[in-house]
Amino acid sequence: MGCFHSKTSSLHSPEDDDPKHGDKPDHEANGEAGDQDQVPAFKEYGLAELRAATKGFSSELIVSESGEKAPNVVYRGKLDGGRLVAVKRFSKQSWPDAQQFVAEAAGVGKLRHKRLVNLIGCCAEGDERLLVAEFMPNDTLSRHLFHCTLFTFNLCIYLFLLFALFVS
Repeated sequence: MGCFHSKTSSLHSPEDDDPKHGDKPDHEANGEAGDQDQVPAFKEYGLAELRAATKGFSSELIVSESGEKAPNVVYRGKLDGGRLVAVKRFSKQSWPDAQQFVAEAAGVGKLRHKRLVNLIGCCAEGDERLLVAEFMPNDTLSRHLFHCTLFTFNLCIYLFLLFALFVS
């Protein structure tokens, strides 16, 4: 899904039984390593920094499916270093306890895997509860799983007929 490797990606995983890659992540093996490719360590962001990254939580930058109608809205943002992020803004009643929110976000933020979108930070200032994750540019997972377009429907029919032809 386009996830970048984190600093823990050099650790051995049961899925990584391919000896040709060795201990290097794919982007290092291909010579693509750079600042934008590295997932930063989890940190607490300031509300002002995230407000600036999302242009004041502009409705033009909303990437969540339900838009502003949803209780928890996701915005596309750009941090000072140029990193694209997704900022999820929770409703006021979702997380009343700021300490619990930060503790749980930090726990999830420690998880790093090439098949996960990495959580890179959070913010718990005043009544605001925000999560900051890597931005994935190819639409939402929900849309890929549950919204069928004519092209994907035709592709599914074609593959089904092709499979039926080879089976018979």
